[in-house]
Amino acid sequence: MRDISNIRNFCIIAHIDHGKSTLADRMLLLTHTIETRGFRDQVLDDMDLERERGITIRSHPVAMLYRAKDGREYTLNLIDTPGHVDFTYEVSRSMAACEGAVLVVDAAQGVEAQTVANTYLAMEHNLEIIPVINKVDLPSADIPTVRQQIEEILTIDASGAMPISAKTGLGVPELLEAIVTRLPPPKTDETGTLRALVFNSVFDAFRGVITYIRVVDGSLKVGDRVRFLGTDIETEVKEVGIFKPKQTPCATLTPGEVGYFIGTIKTPKDIRIGDTLTHAQHPATEMLPGFREVHPMVFSGIYPLSTDDYEKLKASLDKLSLNDSAFTYQPESSVALGFGFRCGFLGLLHLEIVQERLRREFDVDIISTYPAVVYKIHLKDGTSTTVDNPVHLPDLSRIDRIEEPIIRAFVICLNTQIGDCMKLVMDRRGTVDKTDSLDARRVMLTCTMPLNEILIDFHDSLKSVTRGYGSMDYEYTAYAPADLVKMDILLNGEIVDAFSCIIHRTKAVEKGRQLCKALSEVIPAHMFSIPVQAAINKTIIARETIRAMRKDVTAKCYGGDISRKHKLLDKQKEGKKRMKQIGTVNVPQEAFVTVLKSTG
Repeated sequence: MRDISNIRNFCIIAHIDHGKSTLADRMLLLTHTIETRGFRDQVLDDMDLERERGITIRSHPVAMLYRAKDGREYTLNLIDTPGHVDFTYEVSRSMAACEGAVLVVDAAQGVEAQTVANTYLAMEHNLEIIPVINKVDLPSADIPTVRQQIEEILTIDASGAMPISAKTGLGVPELLEAIVTRLPPPKTDETGTLRALVFNSVFDAFRGVITYIRVVDGSLKVGDRVRFLGTDIETEVKEVGIFKPKQTPCATLTPGEVGYFIGTIKTPKDIRIGDTLTHAQHPATEMLPGFREVHPMVFSGIYPLSTDDYEKLKASLDKLSLNDSAFTYQPESSVALGFGFRCGFLGLLHLEIVQERLRREFDVDIISTYPAVVYKIHLKDGTSTTVDNPVHLPDLSRIDRIEEPIIRAFVICLNTQIGDCMKLVMDRRGTVDKTDSLDARRVMLTCTMPLNEILIDFHDSLKSVTRGYGSMDYEYTAYAPADLVKMDILLNGEIVDAFSCIIHRTKAVEKGRQLCKALSEVIPAHMFSIPVQAAINKTIIARETIRAMRKDVTAKCYGGDISRKHKLLDKQKEGKKRMKQIGTVNVPQEAFVTVLKSTG
């Protein structure tokens, strides 16, 4: 049994692009966990998407053996975490498996929005924090200012902040020594009863469900019969192991260790992230404190492009939901798009990543409807309900008021860009509550905004007005009443449910015109003219017309009286009028895809 005082469990937290994955790479090389010949950048980011975008999406655990200056050999369990706001839940559950955190701050960029959020999260979990100033080899590095920001904004003592360069390796050996000396070892009780925290799981087509655990008390070995306390599901342990960084089987997992186990579980839904694992014969009575339950904030319909792919999409979503506890889905159907699923996400990037993974990892062609948030509907009879799909909004005559989710956003930008950022926030129905100076060049705006307003392209607009220097993080605060309406799109008088959306009344006309114009450009002409209309509660607020294809019925009419031509044209007009009444508008799938992309 390994000595628990020689184990250190820690995670690396930082804003996007501040060097978490590069630091993890450097540590793996210095501890000889990975040999130089088998090394590649971002070695822990094993998804193609992570490597392409240069971001970490999933938490990656790895065990490293490190011989310290005192001669003892330590096991360092590192969990590399994502930095993007949408993946805060990944960071949260990784922290639950750790005693300490290495907080990385870019020496040139300083403290950013996500740095603040992740530091608060680490403090909530009572983690010991080691501040690290990375990229000190850059010409623009400003170490004294960054130290000052760490003290003033994050309220952390910066005297122990370590200057390093993860790229060149400068200062990283000293950081490994600091992890051993400054971070506490895990704690365990002496009863010997197994308690392990389930902090992640992945699905393997050949081995079934692989569960990532942090053993708190007791030990786990092959052949043990174990039970999940939260779901009461039992299984037999077929394999246990640690991450080096590949899954490496071992004989036993002991207190304080981070590893994985494979049982006889084949169904993804049987595993609940945050659950406690214990022995079936001698179960623990108390569950481990899990971590904050995450609830999807953004919903969108996902449909297969071909109806034949419905079952394939369902199986793919099943497997995705195992690896991603914040992702939810349930079946729904649409007149325009057929059978599909209503899916819940944490944010827009989360939605984008899930869609991309469906296309790449599962080879499913999909189309998604407009993202929407969860609205609280208070009816006149005193009851209330929640709606995440505009199609299910009750009749307006029954509604007393509609409430929408409000967020507190932290926007960091340069001093010279305050005006543009404030205008952007106010255009999105937000208010700027206060401004704080971070240093001589940058300020942090604290704003209150509706979540609905940042869904579509707020991040893009922020990057545009700040020339790439702006960063933003947000937290959900509460629900507040708003003058919201449901806008429908009608084709030839028929409502197309795929384009329905809940929108603020002041923005409905502009959005309606935009949608009508986009649709009129992609729907092919029919034999009759088609009105494309946007309506709120049967009141038309915008309109475009797709002109009819015109067959030249007078082509064979040579000479003679002009009334012969008029007679043929009148006959054609009557036919078109009758066709318009009974004809159906054929909207090709590509039109939905184009419009949902261009206006989404």
